[in-house]
Amino acid sequence: MGYRWAVLAAGTVAQASFSASTVGLGVMAPVLREEYGLSLAQVGALLSAAWVGACVTLLPWGLAADRYGERLVLTLGLAGSAVCLVGAANAGSFGVLFGLLVMAGAAGASVNSASGRAVMFWFSPSERGLALGIRQTAVPLGALLVAIVVPPLAAAGGSEAAFLFLAGLAAVGAAAGGLVLRDRAGGEIELEPVLRTLRDRRIWRLSFVSALYGYPQVAIISFGVLFLHDEHDFDDADAALVIGVALVFGIASRIGAGRWSDVVGSRIAPLRQLGLAVACTVAVTAALAGGPLGLLVAGIALSGGLSMAWNGLAFTAVAELAGAARSGAAIGLQQTVLSASGMFGPPLFAATVSAGSWPAAFAIAALFPIAGSLMLRPLHGH
Repeated sequence: MGYRWAVLAAGTVAQASFSASTVGLGVMAPVLREEYGLSLAQVGALLSAAWVGACVTLLPWGLAADRYGERLVLTLGLAGSAVCLVGAANAGSFGVLFGLLVMAGAAGASVNSASGRAVMFWFSPSERGLALGIRQTAVPLGALLVAIVVPPLAAAGGSEAAFLFLAGLAAVGAAAGGLVLRDRAGGEIELEPVLRTLRDRRIWRLSFVSALYGYPQVAIISFGVLFLHDEHDFDDADAALVIGVALVFGIASRIGAGRWSDVVGSRIAPLRQLGLAVACTVAVTAALAGGPLGLLVAGIALSGGLSMAWNGLAFTAVAELAGAARSGAAIGLQQTVLSASGMFGPPLFAATVSAGSWPAAFAIAALFPIAGSLMLRPLHGH
C-alpha cells in the first residue's frame, strides 16, 4: 500500500521539475528582457516557447506511456529537457534561446502523461481526486521554487545561472521517476480503442474548457512579476514574492478542490463553480490594477491561486472518462489542447496589453473561464 504514495511523491517531484521551466519562467521575464533587449512581444514568445514544443509531443508521449510504460517515457523526456536547458544557459541570441526552450518543452512534456497515468493506476476512484490534486500541486510547487530561488540567483549570475538551476531540477525529476516508477507497458496499442478515445466528444469538450481556464493563469502567474515591476515599481524579488504567495494558495486550492470532488462524487460540478470564482477574482484584479496597492497585491494573490485550482479536476475527469488503459492517450490529448493556452496565451496577453492597457487585458482574461463554465453544462451529470 505504501508504494502508491511513493509513486505519487515521485510523480509530483517529476512534474514540478518540468513546471519550473514552463509556468515559473515568468519570474525571469525582467532579466531576459534586459539581457537580450527584448520587446514585450518577444518576452511573450519566450514564455510560450516550452508550450510550443509540448503541444507537438504531448499526445505522442501519452501514446508512448500507454505502450512502453511510465518509467521509460518520463526518464528519457526529462533527461532530454535538462540537456536543452543547459544549452539555453549558453544561448547567444533570442532565436537560439527560443529554439532551445521549444525543445526543452517538447522533451519534458513526457512527464504529463507518464506521471498522471501512474497515479491514476495506483489510486481508487474514491481517492483519485485528492491524489491527482496533490500530484497537480507540482505545477505551483515548481513555479514557487523558481519564484524563491531564481531572482537572487539571476541577480548574481544572470539568466545563465537561472537556466542551469532549471536544468538541475529537470535532472532531479528524471532521477526520481527512474528510481521509483515501475514500467507497466500496455503491450501493442490497438488502433480502434485509441481512436475511440480521441473521438470522444466529452474529452474534447473538457480539453477545450481546460484551455479557456488556463488563460487567466497565464495572465496572472506569467505576467504578474512584469506587471508589478513596470506599473508599480516593484523590484524583481518583491514582485516574485507576491506571485509566490499566489502559488502557495494554488497548492492548497488544488488539494482542496480534489478532495471536494471526491466528497461530492463529481469532477464537473466543482469545476464549473471554480471557473466562475476565477472569473470574479480576475475581474476584481483588473479593477484594482491601478491601486490601492495593498488590495491589488491581495487580489493578485487570490486570483493567481484560484486560477490554478481547477487543473487537477480536469485532469482527473479526462483520465476517468478514458479508463486506465487509455489514460495516457486521453491525458496527452487534454494536455495538448491545454498547452494551446501556454503557447498562444502569452503572446495574446502581451498584444492585448500593448494595444490597450493592463486593466483591459486582465478584464478580458476574466471572460475566458466564464465561457469555459458554460461549455461544461452538457457534462454536468459526470
